[in-house]
Amino acid sequence: MIKDNYQLLIEKLDSFIRKFYVNQIIRGVLYSLGLILALFLLISVLEYYMYYPASTRKVLFFSFIGISAVALVGWIILPILKYFRLGSVISHEKAASIVGQHFTDVQDKLLNILQLKKQSTENNNRELILASINQKTKTLTPVSFKKAIDLTQ
Repeated sequence: MIKDNYQLLIEKLDSFIRKFYVNQIIRGVLYSLGLILALFLLISVLEYYMYYPASTRKVLFFSFIGISAVALVGWIILPILKYFRLGSVISHEKAASIVGQHFTDVQDKLLNILQLKKQSTENNNRELILASINQKTKTLTPVSFKKAIDLTQ
């Protein structure tokens, strides 16, 4: 039963982390589209009003391609890789602190549970620590961590 409550808490944190990366992907798509469109319009207007030589056009073209590629990789590809857990993903402690920013009554309890779980593997008072973890996780079960991220923003 103790492991089940803690496992439920970890699953809720994992689902929060996945939603966190979905939010980053959505923002990245919007930012990338905005940047690429603005850059395209700027370069098109500059080219229309000023007749650049071929070397300047080449620089403008490759800078457009380069900036677009950096934006796509940084704002879209990396969060997609992290969503599928390829590479470094935010830790449960970092996720707990993000959740704690939205639910102030949860932050200390959640971080305390994660720290107690680490201590339970090191200490000889294992049963007392596990009982404390069980008690604290019962108070956090009604809280939905996914509500900390609003995808409509």
